[in-house]
Amino acid sequence: MLGFFDYTMWLTCAGMACAVVGISLAVDGQPTWAVACLMLAGFCDSVDGMVARTKKDRTAEERYFGAQLDSLCDIVSFGVLPAVLCYTLGVRGVVGNLVLAFYCVCGVIRLAWFNMLEACRTPENNPKRHYHGLPITFISAILPLVYLLRVWMPDAPFALALYGMLLVIAGLYILDFPVPRTKPVVGASLMLIDIAALMVCLMSGV
Repeated sequence: MLGFFDYTMWLTCAGMACAVVGISLAVDGQPTWAVACLMLAGFCDSVDGMVARTKKDRTAEERYFGAQLDSLCDIVSFGVLPAVLCYTLGVRGVVGNLVLAFYCVCGVIRLAWFNMLEACRTPENNPKRHYHGLPITFISAILPLVYLLRVWMPDAPFALALYGMLLVIAGLYILDFPVPRTKPVVGASLMLIDIAALMVCLMSGV
């Protein structure tokens, strides 16, 4: 069989599986649960690197395979799922399709640039002090907060908010500016805030 099949890859694949379920839920008219799947995919992505680093005897091929697998799963989880979700929430028509395409293209460029930096990186010429541009995974923390607006906003203004969010985030994916690496306590805090926002949406019946 092709690939490396050990415990370091399963969490990455589980995150993508959550995204696939989220896509089906969005298409079936259950956007709140699709947002929950996006958040779960984000959680899997935030800890899969820590899990992979527990395997001390990984070969160079295993590390490279893991990096490529992670990026390919990311485009499904944080590119395709948000695009499908926003489409079902009103980002449609010619302009909507262009915005969704722009978002996905910028996400792919962001991931390709990250992979290139990782392949060329050495401790001397490119230390891991910060991210270049907004990591694509941040959509899993931002979209749930924007989705909370649906509790109070009518469909048309909410769709406009999604247009704006997609355009801004897509631009931040491809702009080269330093983004500090998220500390675990900050990531946990964002996750709790997103869970609270999701609970409000569920109780409101949106």
